[in-house]
Amino acid sequence: MTFGLLSRPAPRAALPGTETGEAAARAPRIGNRALSGGLALLTAVIVALDVLAGEDLRLVPLLVVAPALVSVFGTVGQTAAAGAWVTGAAVVTRAVTGGTTWDIVSSIVFTLFACLLSVGACWLRIRRATEIARLRSAAVALQRQILRPLPIPTDQVTAHGTYTPIEEDHLVGGDIYEVVQSPYGTRVIIGDVQGKGLPAIGVGFAVLGAFREAAIREPSLTGLVDRLEDAVARQNAFSAATGDVERFVTALVLGFDGDGRVEAVNCGHLPPRLLHDGVAVPVPMRRTSVPLGMAELSSSGRSAERLDFPPGATLLMFTDGVTEARDADGNFYPLDARLSRWARREPGELLDALERDLEKFSRGVRRDDVAVLALRRTPAPAAAQIPAPSDGHEAMRAAEVFSAP
Repeated sequence: MTFGLLSRPAPRAALPGTETGEAAARAPRIGNRALSGGLALLTAVIVALDVLAGEDLRLVPLLVVAPALVSVFGTVGQTAAAGAWVTGAAVVTRAVTGGTTWDIVSSIVFTLFACLLSVGACWLRIRRATEIARLRSAAVALQRQILRPLPIPTDQVTAHGTYTPIEEDHLVGGDIYEVVQSPYGTRVIIGDVQGKGLPAIGVGFAVLGAFREAAIREPSLTGLVDRLEDAVARQNAFSAATGDVERFVTALVLGFDGDGRVEAVNCGHLPPRLLHDGVAVPVPMRRTSVPLGMAELSSSGRSAERLDFPPGATLLMFTDGVTEARDADGNFYPLDARLSRWARREPGELLDALERDLEKFSRGVRRDDVAVLALRRTPAPAAAQIPAPSDGHEAMRAAEVFSAP
């Protein structure tokens, strides 16, 4: 078997690529039929008002508003077509109503100039939107390298999850998670970086990079956590040299081996919840240690402990964005009471209910990133069953049948 980040890749959601973003930027927001009808109606109304107003008030120049509006919602071609229509309408109207040569020429030149400005404005808008689409596509691709889409299946568990960063225009915040298939089983991490913004994302990326590498190389879970501690220490040393703030990371690291055993190393993180037989209970963590990046403050090393994870149960891991969510009165989110209602649900249904309830409880006000993983054991493949003859006589008769010409 070849061990990588995953033995079976999870299906990925379609990422907005550069070509898709550029196509969306250039796509018209108004149909050609609607454009033609709107231009015809607007022209008829303004020309009628112009005729009624007489020579004292000329309203035809107001038609230049049409290509200006089209430049906001349409394409360059649509804006040019609207400009040509308006210019033609202005020429015909001035030819019919008459006037001095200077008056006619100036009116037509003004209309033509305004239409050209609208075409140029549309071209600049689309060019700017295309550049933004390219930058956003690159940002999305980079952020997807930090946190992979869920669910993630491995030989031992399937990790379902939900992730909601505090900043709506970002895909990644200060919370992290990862699931890796290794020669020693499945390793899972969920963590919360101190602080927010790009510096927190940088520390989180350093932890994830170290986890993806060490999860495959380190035989023991404590050795894996030691590599994560080294990664945060190096990142903090770099931050101190550049004048940035040193940070720590609370993390919960789990290891699932092929024999059904589960080990955990808790680095100052919230204990998980076990949902089984309609009951949701906190998993007791008796060996909680200091967060990553703070090992120097503790005289005792980190150690692993066994967890109970029976078949059919769901192990819920989460960050403090869940437990510290508040309602309008400042009350904290009652996670354990809510989980008791959904203890019999499948992981996907459980996460959907939790996400909706959090949004309703906090009224959409986000105070921190939210990351939740729901782990369920991967069902063992059913062994192929070959019916055996009940006695020797049946076996002999079967052999004679297959050997007969």
